[in-house]
Amino acid sequence: MKLKTGQTIRVGFAFLAITAFWQMYNNVIPLVLTNTFHLNETLSGVIMAMDNILALFLLPLFGALSDRCRSRMGRRKPFILFGTIASVALMLLLPVIDNSYAAEPSGMKLTGFIAVLGLILIAMGTYRSPAVALMPDVTRKPLRSRANAIINLMGAVGGIIYLLIAAVMYSEKRVAGLSHVNYMPLFMIVAGIMLISLMIVMLTVDEPRLAAEVREYEEQHPEENLSVTDKGGNEELPKPVKRSLLFLLVSIALWFIAYNAVETWFTTFANRMWNMSLGSASLCLTIATVGAILSYIPVGAIAARVGRKKMIYAGIIMMFAAFSAGFVYTLLSNRFHPVLYVLFVLIGIGWASINVNSLPMVVEMCKSSDIGKYTGMYYTFSMAAQTVTPIVAGGLLHRIGYLTFFPYAAVFMAAAFITMHFVLHGDAKEPGKKGLEAFDVDT
Repeated sequence: MKLKTGQTIRVGFAFLAITAFWQMYNNVIPLVLTNTFHLNETLSGVIMAMDNILALFLLPLFGALSDRCRSRMGRRKPFILFGTIASVALMLLLPVIDNSYAAEPSGMKLTGFIAVLGLILIAMGTYRSPAVALMPDVTRKPLRSRANAIINLMGAVGGIIYLLIAAVMYSEKRVAGLSHVNYMPLFMIVAGIMLISLMIVMLTVDEPRLAAEVREYEEQHPEENLSVTDKGGNEELPKPVKRSLLFLLVSIALWFIAYNAVETWFTTFANRMWNMSLGSASLCLTIATVGAILSYIPVGAIAARVGRKKMIYAGIIMMFAAFSAGFVYTLLSNRFHPVLYVLFVLIGIGWASINVNSLPMVVEMCKSSDIGKYTGMYYTFSMAAQTVTPIVAGGLLHRIGYLTFFPYAAVFMAAAFITMHFVLHGDAKEPGKKGLEAFDVDT
């Protein structure tokens, strides 16, 4: 049994495009809302939270709808095709309205800008779950952790490509003294990245054939199917598997609550408690991201040998240790020391260990016809956590104090460790390989 690496990379272009878009959206739209439309931070924050709120409903809905799609292109590719095209068409309207408002302000233009934002979020929501579900659709169950590692790496590449382009095109030297920044060239480049990625997926990924191969494999290995057939002929999960799924989804929410709180509030915490500048604090988060990127592939390979649950446990322990050490350090010092970079490397590796294996564990519990639905469940719990945790963590920082920052994250990681104890299904290992076979990879 071999992972088709080249095929997985081609599938990953869908996630590369999605990540590039969201990186731009999260970086540019707040600047436009505050600098061009002069909205205050609170109102801008509400608008920026729309994507998480809509995702709670759209991602499970369109994941399930794609399960029932019967198209010559396959189940997922129609959603990827039309969702990408709609998103690109709508996103190119944003800099047009932005530039027009800067030249001649109008309440109608502000309303139109927000309306287009809402439509873009809907368009992106129609194909994110189908795009992510495409990987398990065309990958055999035991190989999905390694495949998901490649998908995550492709997403990271998308984010890095955007950041490099933005850094060159909109450096401080280039925008200094401008009363208004024209973001149209940046939007056009990201639109081009999305369309090129779409063409790669549409032209090089034969979804119907690959999905049929996976279904044939599942029929030959019925022991890997955890669902059972009831008296009416319908397949459903047995109660023990449902219980495992519920505890896994709760675990997903818990570790996203911990990680997203740190991701959201770290720069503020570092400035207040360690007297760090925005740039220095951002470097810590960048180091964590690089640590995750470099460990995606090794983590997927190790999980294939020792199991996904063990790797998730290892990730939880690493992150809990890092958060606890950060708290102890803050009690002892009010200045940043470079040795703390080690903690952020540990956080990055821990997060990769969790992130690479959690989605494959979720979809491991379902049959192939329900992958989109279960992918939507994964996103419902993760997005709900990311919607709530900035508010809760921010409230604790404001009302109790900044010393709650690391304990907040550590407590939720510890809770995730406990709930994972009750997850008894969804793990998988690849069959052992001997000799040169261990290096055999199909492209």
